[in-house]
Order: sequence, then structure tokens, then C-alpha cells
Amino acid sequence: MRLNPHYGLTKQLAGTHALLSPSKPAWLNYDTDKLDRTYFNAQAAQRGTDEHAWAHESIRLKMRQIENSKAINQYVNDGIGFRMLCEFLLFFTENCYGHADTFCFREDTLRIHDYKSGVGPTDMRQLEIYAALFCLEYGLRPFDIKIELRIYQGNQVKVHSPDSDDIFHIMDRIISFDRRLNELKGG
Repeated sequence: MRLNPHYGLTKQLAGTHALLSPSKPAWLNYDTDKLDRTYFNAQAAQRGTDEHAWAHESIRLKMRQIENSKAINQYVNDGIGFRMLCEFLLFFTENCYGHADTFCFREDTLRIHDYKSGVGPTDMRQLEIYAALFCLEYGLRPFDIKIELRIYQGNQVKVHSPDSDDIFHIMDRIISFDRRLNELKGG
């Protein structure tokens, strides 16, 4: 028997999984409604990825959008207006780091914005963790800077100025959990 060579396909599909993948066999138990939901959720996730890429490219190229109530347009325009960086790495250790959607620190003001393409509830804690990571990485105290966090979703922009004590407690939690993870790793 000759095996199919799959020219180019092996490299193209590396690191991906099919919807009906053997590595996630739960689909064997799906009915058609569950299969439909899974498919549409995967499509929505891909659309969200594409929207993020489009928004970040628009910010990078300084391509302002029509002023309206769409959160993605506001997200792009604010990113341009505040001269923000996209997918900015905030790194404390190998145990704790992340990429903020858009970020800037200017005149002692930290801004972190996040675009959410889904319809589910959002949580500012993700952005608070980014703020804590920024303070840890750059040796700043949250009491000494102004922090503004924004989540853009649907037709809404949620603006949050976290309490400095909350950010400080997250920093403390990161440090203690990082220390514990290093102990578990034998370091």
C-alpha cells in the first residue's frame, strides 16, 4: 500500500485540530444541535481573531474609523488617539505574563484597552492583572500612577479606574504564586 504524501498539508495543518478531531473525542457524544453549536462557536472564535487582527492593523496604520456606537470602531480610534501599542507583552516571569490588546504608559498614566468580540459577560480582572504585571515588570507602585482600563464590546465601552490597593494585592498574589510554582518545579 502506498501512503498518501499530503504534500504541503502536513506543514499547513501543524498545530491545528479538526472539529471532529481524534484528540477531542467528545464529539462522538454530540447530537446535531450540539454539533451545530460547536461549529458556530468555532466560527465566532475565528471571527473574533480576525477582528482583532484587523483592528490592530488599523491602529498600526492609523486608519481612523467612522465615529459611531460600534465598540470596534471606538477601540480603533481610541488606540490611534492615545498612540497605543498593540499586543504588548507584559512579562513578570515564565509563570506569569500576557499580551495586552492595546497599551500605553505616558505622563504617569497607564492605559490598557481590550476588545471583546463575543457577547458573553466581561471581567475587568484580566485588565487588572495586566496592570499588576506592568507595575511588577517596571518596578512601579500602583499608588504612584493613574490607571485607566477599558473593555470594548458590542456597542459599549466600559471604563474602569481600579483601586490601587486592588492592583497591589494582585501583584502580591502574582509574587507568592510565582514563588510557589518555582518551588514545585524544584527551582
